[in-house]
Formats: sequence, C-alpha cells, structure tokens
Amino acid sequence: MGERAVWSREVGWFVAIGVASTAGQALLYWGLRPWSPPAVANLVSLLVLTVLNTEANRRLTFRHAATKPARAHLGAGGLFLLGYLVTSGAVLWFTHQRPGASPAAETAVLAATSVAVTAVRFVVLRLAVFRGPDHRRA
Repeated sequence: MGERAVWSREVGWFVAIGVASTAGQALLYWGLRPWSPPAVANLVSLLVLTVLNTEANRRLTFRHAATKPARAHLGAGGLFLLGYLVTSGAVLWFTHQRPGASPAAETAVLAATSVAVTAVRFVVLRLAVFRGPDHRRA
C-alpha cells in the first residue's frame, strides 16, 4: 500500500474514532456536570475516552505499526495531560466569562476545543507513538 493510501486510511479512521470519542466525551461530561465542577467532569470524561480512543486508534488507525499496547497508552498519556489542560482551560475561561452558562454551552466549548487538540494528537501519535514501517522502500 502506498504512502498516500496509508495516510488516507489513517486519517479516515482517526476522524471516525475522533468523532465518536468527542461525542462520547461530551455526553459523559454533560452527564457529570450537574454533580461536579467543570474541571472534574472534564478529567473523568477525558480520561475514560482517552483510554478507549487510544486503543481504537492502535487497533484500527495505526494497525500497521507494531506498537505494543503499553507503549501506545503511555505515549498517549502525555497527550492526555496536554488535552486536559487545554480543554479545561477553555471551559474554565468560558465559565468565568459566562457564569450562568448551561452545561450544554460548556459542552459545546469542550467539544470545539477537543477538535483542535485532536489535530495535534494525530500528528504526535503518527510521528512518535505509532511509527510504522517505512513505506518508501520499494
């Protein structure tokens, strides 16, 4: 399979998994938010969905890479921290600017910020965590 085909397949799977993960995180956040502060709801929802997302990407998106599960999840751990800080910062900033905002509005901010974090996550996962075989060889 050529590099372009691998790239297209990876992006397709990553987007599909990312959409499902973002929806799952948003639903979990929205469900937790009435009983917990924004940062706690984000931590729990992001932690649960990051584990599921990483495993789905290991098995589907980057299946050509011989990355062991432990390495994949440890590599994704640093990305989890970055994602948590960025998404929590966005939600906390939003709740500071709009103290009476609904959990649904907070969830929309969380989802939009997650999309930006996901783009960075794909590049780091592809280049550092799931380095695959060199497809340039004949």
